Amino acid sequence: MGMDFSTLRNLISRYCAGEENWVDSRTIYIGHKEPPSGTEAFIQQRFPDNRIVSSKYTFWNFVPKNMFEQFRRVANFYFLIIFLVQLIIDTPTSPITSGLPLFFVITVTAIKQGYEDWLRHKADNSVNQCPVHVVQHGKVVRKQSRKLRVGDVVFIKENETFPCDLILLSTSRDDGTCFVTTASLDGESSHKTYHAVQDTKAYNTEMEVDSIHATIECEQPQPDLYKFVGRINIYMDNEPVARPLGSENLLLRGATLKNTEHIYAVAIYTGMETKMALNYQSKTQKRSAVEKSMNAYLVVYLCILIGKALINTVLKYAWQADANRDEPWYNDRTETERQRHIVIRAFTDFLAFMVLFNYIIPVSMYVTVEMQKFLGSYFIMWDDEMFDEELGERAVVNTSDLNEELGQVEYVFTDKTGTLTENNMEFIECCVDGHVYVPNVICNGQVMPGATSMDMIDTSPGPGAREHEELFFRALCLCHTVQVKEEETVDGIKQGIHQGKSTSFYISSSPDEVALVEGMKRLGFTYLRLKDSHMEILNREDEIERFQLLEVLTFDSVRRRMSVIVRSSTGELYLFCKGADSAIFPRVISGKVEQIRARVEHNAVEGLRTLCVAYRPLSPEQYQEVCRLLNGAKLALQDRDKRLAEAYDIIEKDLILLGATAVEDRLQEKAADTIESLHKAGMKVWVLTGDKMETAAATCYASKLFHRNTQILELTTKRTEEQSLHDVLFDLSRTVLRQHGGMTRDSFSGLSGDCTDYGLIIDGATLSAVMRPAQEDSSSGNYKEIFLEICRNCSAVLCCRMAPLQKAQIVKLIKASREHPITLAIGDGANDVSMILEAHVGIGIMGKEGRQAVRNSDYAIPKFKHLKKMLLVHGHYYYIRISELVQYFFYKNVCFIFPQFLYQFFCGFSQQPLYDTAYLTLYNISFTSLPILLYSLIEQHIHMDILRKDPSLYRDIAKNSLLRWPIFIYWTLLGVYDAIVMFFGVYFLFDNTTFTSNGQMFGNWTFGTLVFTVLVFTVTFKLALDTHYWTWINHFVIWGSLIFFVVFSLLWGGIIWPFLNYQRMYYVFMQMLSSGPAWLSIILLITASLLPDVLKKVICRTLWPTTTERIQNADKLYNGQLSEFTPLESLHAPSKAGRHRRGSGNQRNAPNPRRSEPFHKKIMFTRWRRTPDYCTFPPLLRFADGSRHSKQGHAYGGAGPETSV
Repeated sequence: MGMDFSTLRNLISRYCAGEENWVDSRTIYIGHKEPPSGTEAFIQQRFPDNRIVSSKYTFWNFVPKNMFEQFRRVANFYFLIIFLVQLIIDTPTSPITSGLPLFFVITVTAIKQGYEDWLRHKADNSVNQCPVHVVQHGKVVRKQSRKLRVGDVVFIKENETFPCDLILLSTSRDDGTCFVTTASLDGESSHKTYHAVQDTKAYNTEMEVDSIHATIECEQPQPDLYKFVGRINIYMDNEPVARPLGSENLLLRGATLKNTEHIYAVAIYTGMETKMALNYQSKTQKRSAVEKSMNAYLVVYLCILIGKALINTVLKYAWQADANRDEPWYNDRTETERQRHIVIRAFTDFLAFMVLFNYIIPVSMYVTVEMQKFLGSYFIMWDDEMFDEELGERAVVNTSDLNEELGQVEYVFTDKTGTLTENNMEFIECCVDGHVYVPNVICNGQVMPGATSMDMIDTSPGPGAREHEELFFRALCLCHTVQVKEEETVDGIKQGIHQGKSTSFYISSSPDEVALVEGMKRLGFTYLRLKDSHMEILNREDEIERFQLLEVLTFDSVRRRMSVIVRSSTGELYLFCKGADSAIFPRVISGKVEQIRARVEHNAVEGLRTLCVAYRPLSPEQYQEVCRLLNGAKLALQDRDKRLAEAYDIIEKDLILLGATAVEDRLQEKAADTIESLHKAGMKVWVLTGDKMETAAATCYASKLFHRNTQILELTTKRTEEQSLHDVLFDLSRTVLRQHGGMTRDSFSGLSGDCTDYGLIIDGATLSAVMRPAQEDSSSGNYKEIFLEICRNCSAVLCCRMAPLQKAQIVKLIKASREHPITLAIGDGANDVSMILEAHVGIGIMGKEGRQAVRNSDYAIPKFKHLKKMLLVHGHYYYIRISELVQYFFYKNVCFIFPQFLYQFFCGFSQQPLYDTAYLTLYNISFTSLPILLYSLIEQHIHMDILRKDPSLYRDIAKNSLLRWPIFIYWTLLGVYDAIVMFFGVYFLFDNTTFTSNGQMFGNWTFGTLVFTVLVFTVTFKLALDTHYWTWINHFVIWGSLIFFVVFSLLWGGIIWPFLNYQRMYYVFMQMLSSGPAWLSIILLITASLLPDVLKKVICRTLWPTTTERIQNADKLYNGQLSEFTPLESLHAPSKAGRHRRGSGNQRNAPNPRRSEPFHKKIMFTRWRRTPDYCTFPPLLRFADGSRHSKQGHAYGGAGPETSV
């Protein structure tokens, strides 16, 4: 009965007591073994299997789910209604004219989205079906990863990836530790140390592990990667022994085993309950700004359509008020029609007019857009400049729906480690008692003659300098958690570092530590190994020194330091401590603090990662007290972390400062240049990282996110402990707003160099406080708006110590701000997946380890540097092309259907079509579709080299500038004008009914065909006028489509088609072309239609040219070679400030004020054939902001042949 009551109690607590009460813990039975009778009730809980799902559809729900998503689009839903109306009532056009294009759109889109989701399924299956080894009945058996269950004991070998979240039971190492890289989780490729459960670490075989009788109680799955609370109950002689479990025992899915032969671990969280999966955002359908504009325009055209149908319906009944017009002798109604109510007749007529005019809504535009996106995405994948030879990888497009969004990005959120940096540390220098030491220019502690120019802070060594120097080197060789990995030589003999050639290498939880130990090796002190709790180092005299490792006070982000306690071979006890300067200096009681502090600050400004080193000699009595403190804290089951922190605080005091080190985290190639270009393009760059503040800040300086003159504002836990969050936020707000006078940075067009440059640093804990919803009884209010206001006025923001979900929260916060900016997130690890899914555009970096970010991203690129071309070139082109495509489609459909509207005034509103059914159906599908599709694939309004060299051109298309309402209205009015010219031009020509030379009269189908011919030629020539980049393909498609129209019309009207029940078009087209006036009218009407647009272009380009048009004109002048020798800044429209300060660099598209450092100008050497220097060309001076021409050819801006391109 006890078991029954336990089950009942469990169910009640789970389903009735509220979510907070039942998600607190779970019980896991290792090896699925029941606990001994009488100890506790056996309640086997149900857990999910180990499948990972990143796909959106299944085989069963694909059709209904995809149909639902597609019919959410206004156009698709509208055409479905029109199609149904055509099926139900008698309409002037066939249902095929609406149904066929709709079916084509739906099918093409479904195939594309289905294919993309199939690729996700394929990637999921490769993960879910990979083999894992499980211990069952004392033997290791293989099974697929998806079949793994909570409670299974898993056997994992070196370099294998953990298939789920595991608790470490035992390892092949005697001390029960293993080493793990978590690159795909937190971006760190360094080795981290994890510990086996103390009571199970001795179980090293399958039989022994299978004999373990234990249960684990732990919290329910939580997304926090760095937190885990649990305990293990091990049954020995039926008596449970409880041991605490923490994050040091938890191995996370996606991490990889390193430098350990094998481990045994038990599965506790599987599948979508693993911490990695919980940090994924749910997939949502991302829609681009262009698609939203298309839907808005569609609503406008829908209103126009309803208005047209309504006007025609009202006018029809006004016209038919006269009985003779209502029912003429040649069109008697049936009795049924006479008895129908007038409301029903009016509604039917209204629907018939809707069907007649429905072509104003271009359903084929969606087909063309889908094809343009799908085919256009291959240009990214085929781009050889985005191919990385080192990785052998090209850029990948996972979702082509967002191509044009790449040209609209306003905020870039980037990860740090593995994205901006290579996570490859290099030791630069160290400073001991004020003396600077640089590797490779040191010989036995003496500065080599070639290094006399080094910055020596204090060149007068004290009496104990040599002793302090060696103590500093020994401290760095001992104070670390580095492991030595030995490699076998060709002879198969394992050799250590001190034996002959160096065949071993260092691994550690921190790449900084490896860099420091390797730096010491280059300075004469080599760390050899840790053996039997003794650390061995090789000194300069090639003597091996042994130190007994007594205690390790591990590093944590709060203390920001680590220590070791060692005993030398002579019996002396030392505590060596290293850490951040802010953590070491307050604990120092002696040493050359000021000299070392000055050097640390100097290196920090240079963007180097700095650490300080100190020591403290210990007496035996002091050491006994240290042991007592540490043991008491380690055995605590409650508040263990807090008690350990208190013990460390007591131990690490009264230190003697030895020196400091400087390490460089290498940035990825061209990372700084890419960030600089993004800033010039008007984008704000935020760095979101899980790394500590000092490290991240150093990287931001190195990558030029922060500059020397950047004033750093801190919103960190340290500051909020001194002041309330409310006060800190308002202080920062006053600081930035006082400088900017209440305007955001976006308000500055010139971005004057007088403006102070601000950079904000915020940590995860403070961000949580800022994001917390305001309490009703709290006077603090909601801080989000204040925080956003501060961020808007900062040129760069660094968010450190961020959990993966916090990264997504930041992106979501910016997305939801009042400007609704377009956001892009880029990262390389599973910890970046949440923000990649949350941002409008998500980009994955193909890191050295892990593919989670790549698999869940919209686009994937090999290196961060490729982001520059992806946005500034591909994004720019995609947006220009698709915006022209959208506007052109609406324009040509207005031209197409407005004459049909006008025609109703001349046919008694009888719903008579102006065009033949074939023309109605093929206009958007065949006659005018290919030219605009090709335009939207290959148009290059500006050469790509110019776009790359002048990032500020990206600003010209920002904020969806080419799809704004004024431009949309212009295209619509242009379409209405062209339609009026076509219709009334042909109408007035038809006044003379004897139109042909033989006196034969033309009928209504000739009238409609003539209008249609002028229409097709006009809209095609309009596109030709807008094309800047001509190739043989353009010529073939544009002129080929016109020839196809003529040939089709000749065939359609020249043959009696047996499958048609009417032959109304027979010989119409040929008869029309046999008339001289018809030819003349076609030429005149095409000219009259295009003339206003041509005049507008000429006048605007001459009087008010945009930056883009200036560059186009100049590029034509130099036959497409402008980017090679012209200063592009000279072609920008001058800002008001620039007119007064010609040489100050404050042009409209100048970079942000932090770029006010001296320009580094690059001399451009150009070769000319029989031509003088480019500055002597008079035409260029028209675009050079009024500079006067000099005979010497060096008068432009006083810069001569130099340029800052």
